[in-house]
Amino acid sequence: MIPERLPGRVYQAVPGFEDHLSCELGTLGHERQEYAPFNELKGAGLYYAASDPSLPVFWARNIWREPFLLNFATISEAAGALRAIQRNWAPVLCTQFRRGALIAAKLPPLPEKRRPFPWLLPKEPMGAWTLLDPHTLLGSAAPDNPFPGGVIEFEEDREGPPSRAYLKLWEALVRARRWPVPGERCLDAGASPGGWTWALAKLGAEVLSVDRAPLEPRVEAMPGVRYQRHDAFTLSPGDLGPLDWVFCDVACYPQRLFGWVEKMLGSGLCRNFVCTIKMQGGPPSGPLGGGDFDTPRRFAALPGGQVLHLYHNKHELTWIRIQ
Repeated sequence: MIPERLPGRVYQAVPGFEDHLSCELGTLGHERQEYAPFNELKGAGLYYAASDPSLPVFWARNIWREPFLLNFATISEAAGALRAIQRNWAPVLCTQFRRGALIAAKLPPLPEKRRPFPWLLPKEPMGAWTLLDPHTLLGSAAPDNPFPGGVIEFEEDREGPPSRAYLKLWEALVRARRWPVPGERCLDAGASPGGWTWALAKLGAEVLSVDRAPLEPRVEAMPGVRYQRHDAFTLSPGDLGPLDWVFCDVACYPQRLFGWVEKMLGSGLCRNFVCTIKMQGGPPSGPLGGGDFDTPRRFAALPGGQVLHLYHNKHELTWIRIQ
């Protein structure tokens, strides 16, 4: 059984941000991009772009590259065809749930437990698939997101950190396949109340936490943590010295963050970055949208970096650059 290769890509929307994805797809190639939702999968938030985009797309939980259609007669036939391509497959089931569950039961099981941190992400690809109708499967062996269905849940610490913001930092570091180690020097810009500082100190890193608001006292007292009351964006790289990692979760306009990142990169004193791009305003409202699509693309164009919408992000994106 040979799958039928589709041109273009399939985009799995972030629940609640389907309008953002729709506007991004509408702006691709200056509105020359043809795209449409799969009518049978409106609840799944899957969109199909008929040709490869000329600009990157960020408001997607997963991007299915090299998608294919597979027509099959039986459950076993569908599962066998997927296993013949590769081992790991994650279903996105919003229609045809019972039949899809029977196919999934014949594939290697996926881990169901929450993940501890740190956890080294396996290099084996995680395919994605769903059913368009009882005998037609849509899939991709090469999606962008390595987590099943784009979802990652961690074993949470409900006592140590002062907020749940550390979860998106954990996710970013797992996606980067690297994290700070003992002896490495980190800047946590916009650190208050200290969720990211807590996570970094738990790894044994040295953390300079900078914010105009205070850290939670028990976080400030952790070994390796030094707190400075200041606006991090007004500190020059020379004031900070060489940094192995720069982390930023400051609530600011994306353009201001970009200017600060350019300054830090230009100093040559900073190696690795994880920064949250806080998107301003409400949902986009027109073909070009009311949101800022330009600044995330400027971040993505910086050498060695990537922009993602993480599972633990909300109305924000994350820029990661690892040397």
